[in-house]
Amino acid sequence: MVTEILLVFFLVALGIQLFYILVIFGRMSFWYKKKNQSSDSQSEGVTVIVAAHNEKDNLKKLIPILCSQDYPDYDVLVINDRSWDGTRGLLEEMMSQYPKLRTVTVEYTPNHVTAKKYALTLGIKVAKNDVLLLTDADCIPKSDQWIRLMTKPVRNEGKTFALGFSQYNHGKGFLNKWIQFETLWTGLQYLSFAVWKSPFMGVGRNLCYRRNFFMEKKAFKGLWHITGGDDDLFVNLYAKGKNTAVVIDPDSITLSEPKNTWKSYFLQKKRHFHAGKYYRVGDKQKIGIYAFTHLLFWVSSISLLIIWGSEQNWEHFGIILGIIIVRSILLTSVFTSARKKLEGKTNVFWTGLFDLMYVGYFWIIGALGYQSKKVRWK
Repeated sequence: MVTEILLVFFLVALGIQLFYILVIFGRMSFWYKKKNQSSDSQSEGVTVIVAAHNEKDNLKKLIPILCSQDYPDYDVLVINDRSWDGTRGLLEEMMSQYPKLRTVTVEYTPNHVTAKKYALTLGIKVAKNDVLLLTDADCIPKSDQWIRLMTKPVRNEGKTFALGFSQYNHGKGFLNKWIQFETLWTGLQYLSFAVWKSPFMGVGRNLCYRRNFFMEKKAFKGLWHITGGDDDLFVNLYAKGKNTAVVIDPDSITLSEPKNTWKSYFLQKKRHFHAGKYYRVGDKQKIGIYAFTHLLFWVSSISLLIIWGSEQNWEHFGIILGIIIVRSILLTSVFTSARKKLEGKTNVFWTGLFDLMYVGYFWIIGALGYQSKKVRWK
């Protein structure tokens, strides 16, 4: 009886998993085609927004790159959020060197709001242009076409939001490979649903929207008390199928330095999962269905392998093992194609193993983040 129940669970989970992998994620990975750049006809002004708290070293590298973008009409606005590491002096020095650079200094944060949202709001209020392109101080655009590509849907196609992808720099070690996998997996999920006209999040490291829309919605109204969420929760609240586009092009991504210890990485992901509990119910359901059937698939398949292996029922054992291998091959194909579209690279790391590891990661770290009452930005 137990075996029959496990088999039913396995088959149901497998069917739902294959639907997500091949239909939802597969559409973005296999069939999505980027639009022709030659149709980029309108050069509306753009303001690049960077909120920085004690980011002097990162800004030294970032500002020259931002100020050398191949776009005719833009400025760079760095919001100096209560920094004490010499950021203010650096910005004053660099403004004389880079005419496109402007700065706003935040001296304090009111008690009832979170720091980064307050800093972003002050900066956005004084932005020169209506089209805003947001990134973080520790991010570097991959190419000088970043502004042009990321803002095109908002400038030329009448969209309110443009969602981009942000990757971490590649390095040595198991942690870095895991971060590459998890980042690609997250990007695949939110970009795929956006392609299906059902966006649910974006990342502040690479996000474009209109200033007038931000001000019309009274900034982060309803989100002030939540640490984080200036990107994914704002998108979750207001992005719809008709007003949102994705930008999928290796030249449109940003690159960041990844965490180098498991402790710092888990603290970062705990903060991200914490924001997720404020998503709309429907968005939590579509993410949750995949996560639950993912757990069910691996629990039921491993249980069946143990049962039939102990009974030496190698025929049924081989069928289940074969299905697991086929699913892993399909998932690897989706990841490979997605990475080629997003990063211009094709190799993926240990997809089958990391897919299994993701079960524990999601349900343990996700539960800790979901239940946590307080997390902080910096």
